[in-house]
Amino acid sequence: MSVLVVGSIAYDGIEAPAGKVDRTLGGSATYISVAAAYFARPVRLVGTVGSDFDKKDLKFLKDHGVDLEGFRTDESGLTFFWKGKYHDDMNSRETLDTQLNVFEHFDPVIPEVYKGSRIVCLGNIDPVLQLKVLDQITQAQLTVCDTMNFWISGAREALEEVISRVDVLIVNDEEARELTGESNLIKAAKIIREKGPKYLIIKKGEHGAFLYSEHSVFSAPAYPLSTIIDPTGAGDTFMGGFAGWLSWSDRISEENLRRAVIYGSVMASYCVEKFGVERLTALNRFEIDRRYDAFRKMSVIPERT
Repeated sequence: MSVLVVGSIAYDGIEAPAGKVDRTLGGSATYISVAAAYFARPVRLVGTVGSDFDKKDLKFLKDHGVDLEGFRTDESGLTFFWKGKYHDDMNSRETLDTQLNVFEHFDPVIPEVYKGSRIVCLGNIDPVLQLKVLDQITQAQLTVCDTMNFWISGAREALEEVISRVDVLIVNDEEARELTGESNLIKAAKIIREKGPKYLIIKKGEHGAFLYSEHSVFSAPAYPLSTIIDPTGAGDTFMGGFAGWLSWSDRISEENLRRAVIYGSVMASYCVEKFGVERLTALNRFEIDRRYDAFRKMSVIPERT
């Protein structure tokens, strides 16, 4: 099944306990599409960059099999730039600089050939733009959406409409609580699902992720890592692995959604091992499947004797 990805393409400056990088490729659409492309073909990206976008980064996307018909270069300005600093626990970060540049005027126009994409990934962007995408697609079997606290507090009405129209919403535990005003995640999940999505994924960072559906709750562990270099893009990479594996399996069922959550966690665990997209540049399916098997073994519960 084809995968459509709409989101930001950016350059990031990152400071972390392990070091710093001044300018590395990032953005939600970048992480989602590269992670999905390890499983799916075609992966179709819609996004915009500025005149400063490096040819080697364009080649990186092409080399990973990302379809760029929906990719646009705006020569009138520069690429979206974000700079942030992570503290010692890696669970909190401080935004040091945000320059929207050409992304400030991003208007997602979906190419005609993309409109029939079967899986649609709405990266973490303004929900007004997410609605524009939903209005243009015609044959999606699964729509997956990410959001953040900024949109929950600043664009609530549009976000509520997006949530009512998508099949899968992905948030972290803090966002779920802010979205509902409920501290108990089980109760918060019920409230969110009543807003419209068939499935809800709540990520809990180093504590794994939960998949909520009408009749069940699935808990996936986090992969134990001794060193985390850079968490930037981990959530987007999770979405890419999740959607990409569903595309490869060509079957959307609750059982497959559970497997997809594990594959999303696998891809996110690779992402955090280096700065930016560096760890995602040279993976292969053997590595990915081996770590998936390790995830499965961590969750095996012996039969009672």
